Amino acid sequence: MPPTAMLHESNSGYLAETPQGFLSWGELTAGLLKRRYKRFLAEVELADGRLVTAHTANTGRMTGCAEPGRPVWLSRHAGPARRLPFTWEMIRMPGALVGINTQVPNRLAALAARTGLLAELDGPAEVETEVKCGASRLDLRLTDRHGRPVLVEVKNSTLAEGGTAYFPDAVTARGARHLDELAARARAGERTALLVVVQRGDAERFSPADHIDPQWGRRLRAALDQGMEIWIYRAELTLKTIALGPHLPLVL
Repeated sequence: MPPTAMLHESNSGYLAETPQGFLSWGELTAGLLKRRYKRFLAEVELADGRLVTAHTANTGRMTGCAEPGRPVWLSRHAGPARRLPFTWEMIRMPGALVGINTQVPNRLAALAARTGLLAELDGPAEVETEVKCGASRLDLRLTDRHGRPVLVEVKNSTLAEGGTAYFPDAVTARGARHLDELAARARAGERTALLVVVQRGDAERFSPADHIDPQWGRRLRAALDQGMEIWIYRAELTLKTIALGPHLPLVL
């Protein structure tokens, strides 16, 4: 049977921020994954045997983190605008909890910047989101207390093999365009960075997934050569909270 959990009609504490830089999951509902299908949907069996459909906020293949029969945790959201009240947040794989919601790293990065927890910045920063840059929109503009901005694109990594986390887990033309925009801005003298959040605890290093999308790997190396920075953090996941944890090294 799935892990027991109470079923709540709403989740007012979902992604609530703490001064320590944590995001709270609020109340989660546990179950067993039956299948992921049509990319954005997952069928989950709850503890009482009911089958529910959960929204899956992840456009990738989710290789290594969508295995049927594994324990999963869902957030619940009430409201007339929600066609599906459940959102799939985490899955327990043999080596670690894995966070699969690609929207969470952006919230986590913004919180870490505001609370001064990004080591690459000099203290707390002002945060702007969805910043128009050329033909693209980048996730964040962070401005430190000295007025120095940095343009940041956030990527979520869930694929790991042998202790190495990878991105992407599927070919991403959009991700390549983001790298080109960051590289162009870096060439023009602006500070830019790719922030990779590895949402699984069994990764010790990060590499571009050249075996999946060699073009993205080439664009990453080119952007680094032109001055773009890369910040790689492993998320610390529990069933209560998520926070940015240690840096991971880049292996090219």
